[in-house]
Amino acid sequence: MTEARLVEEYRGGWLENVHAGHICVVDGRGAILRSAGDPSFSAFMRSSAKPLQALPFFMHRVFERFPFSEAELAMLAASHRAEPRHAAALESMLAKIGLTEEMLVCHPTYPLGAAACRDVVAAGGGKRRIYHNCSGKHIGVLALCLARGYPTEGYWRHEHPAQAEIRRAIAGMAGLTEAEIVAGTDGCGLPVYALPLDRIAYAFLRLANPDLIEDAALRAAAATIGGIMNRHPDMLSGEGLICPALNRDENVVAKGGAKGVYAFGLRKERLGVALKVLDGSEEEWPLIVATILAQLGYEGTETIGRLRELAATDIVNDNGLVVGENRAVFRL
Repeated sequence: MTEARLVEEYRGGWLENVHAGHICVVDGRGAILRSAGDPSFSAFMRSSAKPLQALPFFMHRVFERFPFSEAELAMLAASHRAEPRHAAALESMLAKIGLTEEMLVCHPTYPLGAAACRDVVAAGGGKRRIYHNCSGKHIGVLALCLARGYPTEGYWRHEHPAQAEIRRAIAGMAGLTEAEIVAGTDGCGLPVYALPLDRIAYAFLRLANPDLIEDAALRAAAATIGGIMNRHPDMLSGEGLICPALNRDENVVAKGGAKGVYAFGLRKERLGVALKVLDGSEEEWPLIVATILAQLGYEGTETIGRLRELAATDIVNDNGLVVGENRAVFRL
């Protein structure tokens, strides 16, 4: 494994930290077009898999049984911050499927959003399962179980029929067999899969360009979830974060996951991109993705500008003084 230096951090002109990793860009055929580091490096998708994990829900048109709003449907792919709009959507979704949050296997937490967390604590509130950033995904799986006649008990187990459908969808989108993906367990308790970066990029290429998908039901599902993510980007995470900034661009479908993995597809350019920051950091994502887009000659300057605003090239200390800089140093 030969990783590439992606971002270097300088303090007082002296190199202090290096964030290394891997990047892969695939073309419309899924072939590796450009890369940095090892484009075949396998990474657990973590929450970047959420749009793919939602595909069986849309393939079976579960939304026809449960009248979720589009904003609520976006929560299936979200790593939300439990902001008030997120919590309201999640409570509404549970009411519509007739289940309580105690059914969710994800652990009770405080909101990930700092302001939301302060408000909950100030109001004397405690940890809740719906505050977990993956709770929308869990509600989606439970709704799929109810619609398909699967047991809701054990919906998180690898052998559960709902998880088998999800596994098939992920493998299919990546152009792999189920035997070729590595299974693990995510932080929220659901199965998670490791795939080579070029296959993750290929999955997002097809998520953004569903006409490349042969299976009609899978094609329709990919088109639906991708469009919902573009129309409701603020439901996907929180204010000032990369996922809303990218998905606000209707040419992009994007999702990140824990421990430094990020993926996105470009519609007009018919490209898929996946990256992994090896130290697991997420702070570098906006700078890395903005640099990737610039090196690809991306015409969406507004999108690159939004990312640059989030990228924090200046390192600022507690007194508000600029004391260093972050530099993207890779070349695709």
